[in-house]
Amino acid sequence: MSNDNDLPIGGTTGLCHQSSAAIELAAAWYRLNASSCEHPIIPALRARFGLTALQAIAVLREAARA
Repeated sequence: MSNDNDLPIGGTTGLCHQSSAAIELAAAWYRLNASSCEHPIIPALRARFGLTALQAIAVLREAARA
C-alpha cells in the first residue's frame, strides 16, 4: 500500500512542489507571528503545520529572505 510519503521528490532541495507550498504558507505565517511563536520554534512550526524538521528549517530560511 502506498501513501504520500512514498512519492518521489524532485529538485536539489529534496522538497516537492506540495511541500514548497506548505513552506511558503508557513513562512508567511511566521513572518507575521514570529514574536508570538511558541518556543522552541522548529517543533512549534512542525506541530502547527505538520512539517518535517527539514521543512521547518526551510520555513525559517524563507521567512528571513523577505
